Amino acid sequence: MVSTLSSEQAFHDLYQDHRGWLEQWLSRRMGNGWDAADLSQDAFIRVLGSSQQIAELQEPRAYLKTIGKRLLINFHKRRSLEQAYLEALAQLPEACAPSPEQRWLVLETLQALDELLDGLPRVVRRAFLLSQLEGLGYREIAERLEVSERSIKRYMVQAYEHCLLVELC
Repeated sequence: MVSTLSSEQAFHDLYQDHRGWLEQWLSRRMGNGWDAADLSQDAFIRVLGSSQQIAELQEPRAYLKTIGKRLLINFHKRRSLEQAYLEALAQLPEACAPSPEQRWLVLETLQALDELLDGLPRVVRRAFLLSQLEGLGYREIAERLEVSERSIKRYMVQAYEHCLLVELC
């Protein structure tokens, strides 16, 4: 019981001592206090979910800054993905435009897919997406990417293994 209380106290102290600093740091990089506040909260939620012993942190700001940088990268990737989707929607005739609910579902799905494939080399990711989203066969993908069909087979194995590992973790 003592370790739980001290862990809770350590988190409370970390939050009290560094939330304002992290929020300001994020705000300077984002130019938007609302999004910075959201990302700051997300950072502390990640701290709660991590296995890191908060009381043992030697450099809490460096730790929070690392989490903040990762959240910023994800934030900008998500915004870029959203912008590309909205631009594609703008090209559709109005009668074909999806409802706001459908748009939200598509954006959520695209974000989940992006997160799932994060960390794969660009060519592996591209081969996987050509296969899964465009339904191309290995030969067609190899021609489009200007690599051998054998390379495409390796890329697909790598992509499937990555997806399985991400899902298991």
